[in-house]
Amino acid sequence: MSISTSYKAEKRSNKSVTFFVCFLAALAGLLFGLDIGVIAGALPFISHDFQISSHEQEWVVSSMMFGAAVGAVGSGWMNFRIGRKYSLMIGAVLFVLGSLASALAPNTEVLIIARVLLGLAVGVASYTAPLYLSEIAPEKIRGSMISMYQLMITIGILAAYLSDTGLSYTGSWRWMLGVITIPALLLLIGVFFLPDSPRWLAARGNDEKARRVLEKLRDTSEQAKNELNEIRESLKVKQSGWALFTNNKNFRRAVYLGILLQVMQQFTGMNVIMYYAPKIFGLAGFASNAEQMWGTVIVGLVNVLATFIAIGLVDRWGRKPTLILGFLVMAVGMGVLGTMLHVGVESMGAKYFSIAMLLMFIVGFAMSAGPLIWVLCSEIQPLKGRDFGITVSTATNWIANMIVGATFLTMLDSLGNANTFWVYGGLNLVFIFITLALIPETKNVSLEHIERNLMSGKPLKNIGD
Repeated sequence: MSISTSYKAEKRSNKSVTFFVCFLAALAGLLFGLDIGVIAGALPFISHDFQISSHEQEWVVSSMMFGAAVGAVGSGWMNFRIGRKYSLMIGAVLFVLGSLASALAPNTEVLIIARVLLGLAVGVASYTAPLYLSEIAPEKIRGSMISMYQLMITIGILAAYLSDTGLSYTGSWRWMLGVITIPALLLLIGVFFLPDSPRWLAARGNDEKARRVLEKLRDTSEQAKNELNEIRESLKVKQSGWALFTNNKNFRRAVYLGILLQVMQQFTGMNVIMYYAPKIFGLAGFASNAEQMWGTVIVGLVNVLATFIAIGLVDRWGRKPTLILGFLVMAVGMGVLGTMLHVGVESMGAKYFSIAMLLMFIVGFAMSAGPLIWVLCSEIQPLKGRDFGITVSTATNWIANMIVGATFLTMLDSLGNANTFWVYGGLNLVFIFITLALIPETKNVSLEHIERNLMSGKPLKNIGD
């Protein structure tokens, strides 16, 4: 065999290994999506069986967000101590336990506790998987690989909606919640085959093992060697975590940007659609349970398909222009939907047009803020502060998520249907200007190069230059 042929075979093999590793890690997103999506279809049956109020329904929904915020905070320490691989393993165990406890809950109180446990699992997964993917994937495909994690979330949501719809004819909400145990067990098995992050290994002083992992994941040994040298250079920063945050203003800028990005993602209003989809279809004039459930499935399908737009654009067109387009599409979708609810949706044409605006909003989110916020948050933090920075941003995501989930029904009651959707439409317009002013373009740039720009004091919007 010639040297050229051998090199090409090695290159194909390494790309296959990289893709397999990233795909397996992204399976955590599938469970994330299942847990987000399943409650939308189960909630009407839970509220009927347990006779709970709108406020108690909000707590059933948002309790998972509370657990996720706690799980995200704890994930920083756990990832630092035991690494990304074993943190994902713990998350998978929590998914199994939380799913079983939810399915067997005898009352609302136990169900809320079980949802908190599931939230812990989601918090671990939402922290660890994008971080792991950002540290494993080469910079040329890093955006699409982390976007694949978001794709798995959308597939999980769609699978939950289909499962809910199939089980809705019998009202079997316990099966809706319990079926998540199966993919959780698959993830637990799959994680055993993952390598540890080379950046985490190097940070722990295990350079030789880090080199071996990189050689399996990169096209050539020379690429692996160069990347390991860049990682070592990043590790020369003496301070880390909280000490780095308190003493380095440039690192603080990255942490604050991560917080802002996650607040922007949550206040687009997307998770309002995910958690309360049947309710929103009811507002749009589709009164029967079957119409609402199948409408929810359509929401999930559009969410999956539109995520492929992000995977195609993120490493070609870039993060920033894709975000701007997405926020614009979401602002128009939410604004027009609010207007339709204001003027009334009496005719069949008005009902379908309202749903078209809802689906337009979902396309905007799935092609932009859904995956790209996770991409950016995993890219902008320096290596010695990455665990701390992503802990803060992921916890922010779930705190904002909890606020959105716990206030939507109250907003509908106090502000009215139209005003509620107008508020979210207006926020998406604001996010366009924030993106223009602050968000960097990071496509095809190594994590170490982004770090050098950040720590040298470049403006945030220029750290990807």
